[in-house]
Amino acid sequence: MDILLLGKSGQVGWELQRALSPLGNLISLDRHSTRYCGDLSNLEGIADTIRRIKPAVIVNAAAYTAVDKAEADTDHAYLLNATSVEVIAKAAAAADSLLVHYSTDYVFSGQGEKAWQETDIPDPLNVYGASKLKGEQAIQQYCPNHLIFRTSWVYAAKGNNFAKTMLTLAQTRQQLSVINDQFGAPTGAELLADCTAHAMVRTLSQPELSGIYHLVASGVTNWYEYAALVFEKARAAGIELKLESMNAIPASAYPTPAKRPFNSRLDNTKFQQCFALTLPAWEKGVERMLAELFV
Repeated sequence: MDILLLGKSGQVGWELQRALSPLGNLISLDRHSTRYCGDLSNLEGIADTIRRIKPAVIVNAAAYTAVDKAEADTDHAYLLNATSVEVIAKAAAAADSLLVHYSTDYVFSGQGEKAWQETDIPDPLNVYGASKLKGEQAIQQYCPNHLIFRTSWVYAAKGNNFAKTMLTLAQTRQQLSVINDQFGAPTGAELLADCTAHAMVRTLSQPELSGIYHLVASGVTNWYEYAALVFEKARAAGIELKLESMNAIPASAYPTPAKRPFNSRLDNTKFQQCFALTLPAWEKGVERMLAELFV
């Protein structure tokens, strides 16, 4: 079967190339691709690509993810996260393709302490979240055969991530301040890709599994505790850190153009039950990523 992957160069897209390759003829695109259009800002080009390939599965890992920049760059954020997704959804339905798409906890208000369930009412607190919600709604309206995976705090060994940033700072500074009142589950791109491959195969044979799922690692932490784990593992691996102390601070001490959620917890029970998988604790993935960095 033909599998069309959009957004091959991102953190998740990079891992998806590995996870999806054994499942069929994988056609991986990004905005620089030439034979087919992988540029989500080229709406007709994307629709034409889907019409020409007629893939069994479309996996859309492309998105506008610059959360703060989106507050001023609203039109572009909506173009990539909503308008283009509607085009993809309509073309997927016409081609009878299964559409796999990634969304975010930012579709919720970010308040409270209870993990968000798929049935909770969205209430985005910034432009990025609102644009991603519009994309979700377009898929639900135009493409019945779909998997929407909401996730949070995504990282990968490839490219920049929070752990790498903290390590760089800890090697040059004696003191750091890290936010401790925003909660979520760091989720590896590797885990997302492997779970996507499994869920995709199951849904192709069981279309009734179509729908929205929360796909995150298990457990919960905050940025301060996350950083503390990174430093603990670095020292255990013999990495020399200049850091002597770390201060816990509220998010209000570090204002950003876009409001950030305090509660990014996502309940992953539905995904685990429907696809018979156990999602590991967030620490497991972070430790594996760090071990890769420390080699």
